[in-house]
Amino acid sequence: MKIFRNILIAGLVALTANTAAIAEEKASREEAKALVDKALAHIKSAGPDAAFTDFSTPGSKPWHDRDLYLFAYDFTGKNIAHGANPKLRNTNLIDLKTADGKMLIRDMVEMTRSKGEGWIDYDWPHPQTKALEKKSAYVKRIPGMDAFIGSGIYNLGK
Repeated sequence: MKIFRNILIAGLVALTANTAAIAEEKASREEAKALVDKALAHIKSAGPDAAFTDFSTPGSKPWHDRDLYLFAYDFTGKNIAHGANPKLRNTNLIDLKTADGKMLIRDMVEMTRSKGEGWIDYDWPHPQTKALEKKSAYVKRIPGMDAFIGSGIYNLGK
């Protein structure tokens, strides 16, 4: 019985440590918003074409951090940058639905067209764990363009 109790305690300790490690790997709302603002400054200084290539280059710092990456779309739904999957560039995803049935790109276009910026909540597979999780994306209109840029966070425990 004592051996069983020790195994159970060891398992719980390992599970707690693993959950803490996953939580540390996830970015915060503040980090996502700061990355979008930094990206907008980069678009202004480097120009859209160079910036969108930078954002879409896998592993490029500072545009990729843990599960945090950038994506950008024009208002027709065409992807113009994607940090998690550069093969999506120039693909029209206006009709993309999330696992919970939301018209994701349409909602983001509407948000940035009408309000300029904001948060969208939806269910999405985590790029590292592949598990379906709650996600919140901060999107902001790109000045001088009919387009927006965004970054999202996975909400552990929500």
